[in-house]
Amino acid sequence: MPRYDFRTPRIHVDAALAAGAQVPLDRDQANHLCNVLRLKAGDAVLVFNGRDGEWGAELSGSGKHIAARLDRQLRPQPPRADLDFLFAPLKHARLDYMVQKAVELGVTRIRPVLTQHTQVTRINLERMRANVIEAAQQCGVLTIADVGEPVQLKTVAAADPERLLIFCDEDAEVADAIMALGKARPQPSALVPSDAAAVQKLAVLIGPEGGFSEAERALLMQRPNIVRLSLGPLILRADTAAVAALTLTQAVLGNWRS
Repeated sequence: MPRYDFRTPRIHVDAALAAGAQVPLDRDQANHLCNVLRLKAGDAVLVFNGRDGEWGAELSGSGKHIAARLDRQLRPQPPRADLDFLFAPLKHARLDYMVQKAVELGVTRIRPVLTQHTQVTRINLERMRANVIEAAQQCGVLTIADVGEPVQLKTVAAADPERLLIFCDEDAEVADAIMALGKARPQPSALVPSDAAAVQKLAVLIGPEGGFSEAERALLMQRPNIVRLSLGPLILRADTAAVAALTLTQAVLGNWRS
C-alpha cells in the first residue's frame, strides 16, 4: 500500500477509533458516499478523527443507517506541530481559500486578528471549521487545526512571548527571507540536542489588505521574539502572502525539514 492513499474516500468523524468499531456516519456523509460517489456496503473508506490516526474501514448498513466498520490502523497519529496562523479576515471566497491552504501547509491553530485596517469584522467560525475539516479530508492531513475566536492585534503582541512570531510586513526591507528565518532557528548545544532544537513554537502573522498602521508595527516590534519579514519585491494579496509565508516558515523552521 502507498504511504498515502488518495484514491479511497476519506471521512472525518468525532468518535474514538479502534479495530472492529462501528462508526455511524451522519446524513451528509452517507449521502456523499452512497448517492454522489455511488459506494455501497462493503466498499472501502478511510476514517480519521484527528486523534487516533487513519483507519481502513468498510461501509455497512443501508438507507439512513450507514456506518463504517473499522479494520486496522493504516497510519498512526503524527506528533502535533506547534504552528499558529494569525491573519486579518478576508471576504468569504478568499478566506475559504486561505484557511484551506493553511491546513494543507500544516498549521495547528488558526485565529483571525482584528487590526486598524481590517475590512471584514463578521467572521463565521463554523464555516471556517468546516473548511478546516474539508481540507484535511482531501489532502491526507491527520491533524485537525483548532479555530480560535477573533482577537485584537494588541493581544497578539502581548501574548506568548516565548513563541517566535513571524511578522509579514509589506513595509519591511526586502531581503533574503530564507536567510532571515534561518537566523531565528535554535542552534543545538551540549545541553540542547539537535532534535530538541528543531522543535520550535511558531506563529505567522498576515495583515489586512490595507496593511499595518505605524502604531501597530511599533507595538509588534516590542515583542522579544519576532522576525519582521519581507515576502519580496512583488505586491501580494493577503491570501497569496499567507501561502508564501507559511511555505517559507515550514521549509526553514517547521516540520518540512528532515
